[in-house]
Amino acid sequence: MPTTSTSPAGDPLSALSYEEARDELIRVVTELEQGATTLEESIALWERGEALARHCEEWLIGAKARLDAARAGGGTAQSSGTPQTSGAFDGE
Repeated sequence: MPTTSTSPAGDPLSALSYEEARDELIRVVTELEQGATTLEESIALWERGEALARHCEEWLIGAKARLDAARAGGGTAQSSGTPQTSGAFDGE
């Protein structure tokens, strides 16, 4: 399921690379840890962080699925650069 939140620049969250989403998530967590925001701002940051974390997880699941397919000799790994949501992440 694609993530439909938007980045601060107004771009769809799905357009962010893993690294961009991870870096923004780090910024969000840092801002929340500082505690200098209002309750409303904190809630919005928390929601953004949750969406970013889901997006990163989708990228990691897709990367694992592609690695598993390559290891299994399933032909060419998918190289579209978009997150794949099939499979489960088992921490290998």
